[in-house]
Amino acid sequence: MGYHHLAFAAKNMKDIHHFYEEVMEFELVKVEIGPAPQGGWAKHFFYRMEDDSKFIAFWEMHDMPGTEGFESNISKAAGVPDHVNHIAFDVVDKADLDRRQQQWLDAGLDVLEIDHNWCHSIYTKDPNDNLVEFCLTTGSFTEADRERALEALTRDDVDASKPPATIISHRAEAAE
Repeated sequence: MGYHHLAFAAKNMKDIHHFYEEVMEFELVKVEIGPAPQGGWAKHFFYRMEDDSKFIAFWEMHDMPGTEGFESNISKAAGVPDHVNHIAFDVVDKADLDRRQQQWLDAGLDVLEIDHNWCHSIYTKDPNDNLVEFCLTTGSFTEADRERALEALTRDDVDASKPPATIISHRAEAAE
């Protein structure tokens, strides 16, 4: 079982559309428009990620009580560091990960690349200031991995994980 969609509030829907359709290559396929239960109204935009079972969606809110000046960064809204709450998308292989990285750089976005020893990830920020990730699983999971994870549920003295194999910051070239 997977998820059908993730939904987030948007500060600027035009910027969100540019990022998620033109840069991320997700397709805007649906909008629902209507009144909100607490008052006001909203547009709910759905972007297809792979097929008609996986979407990311954004709310454009209008005159909804209590939404003035809301924080769109999900980590900041929760009061935690940026890397804690983030959105991770999968890729099919290393070539796809490299292609996605180049897309972000070509769009003027800085990219952080991390080889976590069991997955390889790239990160940037979306127009809502949320950390987004493309991730490729590069390892397999063993029974020892599961036992260590179960142990960590009830103990704080489990040894730290091996540090990432590499961490590289890629800066987008300045627009000329």
